[in-house]
Amino acid sequence: MRNVAIAGVGFTKVGEPWERSVKELFAEAAVAAMKDSGSPAVEALYVANMSGGHLQHQLHLGAMMAEAIGKPGIFATRVEAGQASGGVAFHEGVQAVASGRCDSVLVGGVEKMSDMLPECVASSQATAEDQEYVAFTGVTKTGLSAILHRMYTERFDVKPEDVAMFAVRGHDNAVGCAHAQYPFKLSIERVMASPMEADPIHVMECSAVCDGAAAILLRPAEEVGDCVEVAATEVATDAFSIAQRGDPLTLGAVRRAAEKACASAGVSLGDMDVLEVMDDTTIDGVLCLEGLGFAKRGEGAAFVAAGGTSREGEMPTNTFGGLKARGNPLGATGVYQVAEVVLQLRGAAGPSQVKDARIGMAQSMGGVGSTCSVTILRRG
Repeated sequence: MRNVAIAGVGFTKVGEPWERSVKELFAEAAVAAMKDSGSPAVEALYVANMSGGHLQHQLHLGAMMAEAIGKPGIFATRVEAGQASGGVAFHEGVQAVASGRCDSVLVGGVEKMSDMLPECVASSQATAEDQEYVAFTGVTKTGLSAILHRMYTERFDVKPEDVAMFAVRGHDNAVGCAHAQYPFKLSIERVMASPMEADPIHVMECSAVCDGAAAILLRPAEEVGDCVEVAATEVATDAFSIAQRGDPLTLGAVRRAAEKACASAGVSLGDMDVLEVMDDTTIDGVLCLEGLGFAKRGEGAAFVAAGGTSREGEMPTNTFGGLKARGNPLGATGVYQVAEVVLQLRGAAGPSQVKDARIGMAQSMGGVGSTCSVTILRRG
């Protein structure tokens, strides 16, 4: 297997550009990644998208996006794994280059939600859950996370304010990030005073509806020179529904993917300089920190509240704002996460830069822990 390098990255500003189509957003990010790499060569394309079939009634995005970027005729396919779509697409792209099947692979993610009715977006997100036994009840993705939030605070005697601090830290980190949806500070008082989205989760503890696209160009490391390399990428799954798990607060897929990735890369969690985790709600962010092993069970919220995830903290996490502040364009989110780790390791993160970052991890999650991807990158 060959070593794989990140040759180029590109992304759009996350926001609500109603006037722009899915194809336009994807093409902007893809062209930026090719320009960043110094070459437009692309042999294969993996398009991460979660909701195109539901919201735009558009599938077959592989061929569509290949044409949109001027590459009709190449291998192209859509990858879907809920909100883990971007991370799983990246995993597949890496395998294509590492195996020697392709020398230049573009992995892109795109999602467009802002011009859709809220109920359509909510029902789209619910498609990541079991339709026959879970979604038919009317429970939303945030509603399922709310169940875990209540279990967590009661079992470990944690204050809801400490869980909500994940949103505050994300907004702190987003300040100065040009591509973030909400690059401003957010006080804990404002979070706790916001309306309930799904009791006990407040609106300001959730990522918002948005549009965005991100892309990464992969090539063999020996062809790129001084670069950021893929040290490991792993994907794991868990019981599909939280009701089927022995302990709903244990994210088994997250733990397994992280352990396999660290073993494959030959590194430990203590070697990480930057971290990107899934925080579409604050409790998801806390549980992912614990699932990965960066905080002990029941102590993740306290770790965040004490400043452990700030840019200057013990484990700088979501240094561009994460899903809450940078934004969460679903299928594209995992690609944004990897691209942001690349910027950190290049020393090109601007105001978001973590000093001397050499190794970083990106973790994305589909459903409530049903699928997890973990990627470890290192500066070559």
